[in-house]
Amino acid sequence: MDLGLPHFDADLEELGLLAQTAGLQPVARMTCKRRAPDAALFVGSGKADEIKLMAQMHGATEVLFDQSLSPAQQRNLERHLGLPVNDRTLLILEIFAQRARSHEGKLQVELARLQYLSTRLVRRWSHLERQRGGIGARGGPGETQIELDRRMIGESIKRTKERLVKLKRQRGTQRRQRERRDTFNISLVGYTNAGKSTLFNALVKARAYAADQLFATLDTTTRQLYLAEAGRSASLSDTVGFIRDLPHGLIDAFQATLQEAVDADLLLHVVDASNPGFPEQIAEVQRVLEEIGAQDVPQLLVFNKLDALAPEQRPILLQDSFEIAGTTWPRIFVSAHSGEGLAELRALLAGTVRQARPEREATTDTPDLQDPQSIGHNPDTA
Repeated sequence: MDLGLPHFDADLEELGLLAQTAGLQPVARMTCKRRAPDAALFVGSGKADEIKLMAQMHGATEVLFDQSLSPAQQRNLERHLGLPVNDRTLLILEIFAQRARSHEGKLQVELARLQYLSTRLVRRWSHLERQRGGIGARGGPGETQIELDRRMIGESIKRTKERLVKLKRQRGTQRRQRERRDTFNISLVGYTNAGKSTLFNALVKARAYAADQLFATLDTTTRQLYLAEAGRSASLSDTVGFIRDLPHGLIDAFQATLQEAVDADLLLHVVDASNPGFPEQIAEVQRVLEEIGAQDVPQLLVFNKLDALAPEQRPILLQDSFEIAGTTWPRIFVSAHSGEGLAELRALLAGTVRQARPEREATTDTPDLQDPQSIGHNPDTA
């Protein structure tokens, strides 16, 4: 279910993919357009009746909305439809909970889930009465169940944050060790299902989990990438994919994981060249990079899935440039699946590493990678 709002997905295709990734099977879709969401039901009461009828016709056991619902809207919709109602945020949280493998990843998902549930307690406990407090039978009213539950969740959030702080310190120590070894750090970023993990495996001959599905990778994996033309290795990290309307709680919770992108010397921004909506996906990745403070890290755009393009869609040049928000970055077309363009990508990376190495040896200052002859060029400052 989607409302006609900005980033409107007319076919609800991405929501359907999210549902399938979470183990659900979409049976019907419905869209509607409103100037503003209804305060009580998100959609109007007439549209809610249509949804209820459609759900009964198709035997649906759950209703998903493509936008985030307020706790009151979710509660009212469940009462109106007689079915569980969930939104895009909970769906993404569910996928993350299923996919997290490392201890840190599980803690990050747990923190985001607890933060989400803390706003939904009214739905679960509104039927419970206030408990009596005090030692005597005539004691005044004690804590309600919702207050008890909120306090328990608050304590769990505090404990989880403390454990994540320790893990963040460990990651910081590992990064400082890499810096002392003068390691050039490269991070793979991009919209989910752009092929980051497949490219990662192809470059470093690793066996990181890769699949044609959303959020196949949640935990950061780092390997050494040897670049023969540069005569040295670089550190390559595969990070979690981004997606439209990624819950802010998840961005906050995954700050330690996304720190790999913030501290990188170069971002390999992987784009699904076969997806007609790739400009919007690039914009969404840039928004998240800005939110985590990585917007100024130099980028190399890797337009992946060249093998999936029709002959008439294939680019004339496999290497050119691409402008993002006024800054021009180099771009290369590759196919991580077939291997086309990977040799050229390695050569580009080797050239970047070679250029960075003498600068590091000559000065302790951060090298100016915005130079027109370097990795990126801003026409406004040229």
